[in-house]
Amino acid sequence: MNLSSPLALDFGSAWLSTIVLLALRLAAVFMMTPILYAISMPVTVRVFVILGLSLALASGMPTTPFEATTAGAFIQAAAAEVALGATLGLGILLAFAAFTVAGHLLDVQIGFGIAQVFDPVSQRQLPILTSAFNQLAVLVFFLVDGHHALLRGINYSLDRFPLGGVWVVGDAAGAVLRQVGGLFSLGFALAAPVAFCILLLELALGVVSRNLPQMNMFAIGIPIKIVVGLAALSLWFAGMGAVMNRIYTSIYQTWDQVFLVPAKLGGN
Repeated sequence: MNLSSPLALDFGSAWLSTIVLLALRLAAVFMMTPILYAISMPVTVRVFVILGLSLALASGMPTTPFEATTAGAFIQAAAAEVALGATLGLGILLAFAAFTVAGHLLDVQIGFGIAQVFDPVSQRQLPILTSAFNQLAVLVFFLVDGHHALLRGINYSLDRFPLGGVWVVGDAAGAVLRQVGGLFSLGFALAAPVAFCILLLELALGVVSRNLPQMNMFAIGIPIKIVVGLAALSLWFAGMGAVMNRIYTSIYQTWDQVFLVPAKLGGN
């Protein structure tokens, strides 16, 4: 088929093209996030979830369906949709990565860095507290209706960046880099009280080892650090809500900055 010839019925209707482009944007968003991967489900189910959301959003779109005149125009539009969806998904991924940073920090401090379990969120072996923080991040995200805000953000992206429009990835680099810069500070803030308790315990054990050199601080220190670390973490769970809200808010702050990028309508 000649790339400069009209697609007509060979390539599909405008409605079908709209569904495909919207599904590409949604698929890129969800593939970059651990939301759908937190629950084990077949790939077919994931595909139908994406298609169902695409149909629901497309049915309520106030704009006219996208209609490509050439195969090249459709490929260009598809690449733009994947890039936009991946950029929005990266904002979610960086927020959830803050929980991973906090979990890794506490695993090393408490002594759980060696013991690893299978993490259903990342689909790989992770230390115990890192896996627990990843699952906690997904659980609280749904409890605070983050999935509803996510769908509203995707719906708003359709108004801000219509399907088939020209969108430059480099224009959103500043927003993503700012979120990367705050990733480690948010992750440390999530684990800071527990890490501070472990630091005080390390100082106390150091003083004891200097005054009682005959004691095996390595054998005594590990169980004490585990007990104190888990106790401090249990107490901190009641107060980490504010930090978690900051982490989730960083998703939509990044999206707001991405949505400020000037959008251009592409020629079909």
